[in-house]
Amino acid sequence: MTTFDQPIRTFLTAAASDSPTPGGGSVAALVAALGASMTSMVANLTQGTKFADVEAQMQALAAELQRTMQTAETLLEQDMVSFDHYMSALKLPKDTDEQKAARTLAIQEATVKATAVPRDLAQLCNTVLRQSLVIAEKANKNVISDLGIAALLAEAAGQSAILTMDINLPYLKDEAARETFTRDRNAFLEENARLKDEIVAITRRRLGY
Repeated sequence: MTTFDQPIRTFLTAAASDSPTPGGGSVAALVAALGASMTSMVANLTQGTKFADVEAQMQALAAELQRTMQTAETLLEQDMVSFDHYMSALKLPKDTDEQKAARTLAIQEATVKATAVPRDLAQLCNTVLRQSLVIAEKANKNVISDLGIAALLAEAAGQSAILTMDINLPYLKDEAARETFTRDRNAFLEENARLKDEIVAITRRRLGY
């Protein structure tokens, strides 16, 4: 049974326990999925006769968002697996030079993966925000607040993913990989915040504030 197939209470209990997984990266992936689900709901409720001119676009977007939620689920599972691999690498023997070299290599490979997963999640959050912005002006006004909430959730999940990157980046010995991850980190942090602000501003304007 995958995490998404478990009751919400089961996930919350596990996240609140003394087990390191599910941790912040997994919680961030779940929040990203929630943001995508709210955007999908808005797209599904912006259909019918009243929205005939944008219905096809909304249907296509809702289908895209279903795939986005599935990707978030995959990233949640990958986050826990990558942490387990890192912990396993730390426990490798280091009695001989060969063992030390093998352990160092395993730790670095695990660190790269543990940094790549949250980077991919920050990118996924960027996708959700872009999808939300596409429909912000056209969305059913009766659920426009939900679109604003989706943007807040997606940006929060992206920031959380970046914090997970931040804790891993100092341990990357591959300078080129570290520079690439840092460049991605900075780009998503800035753009996700900008997109969120734009969507929330549209939401508030359409609500009359």
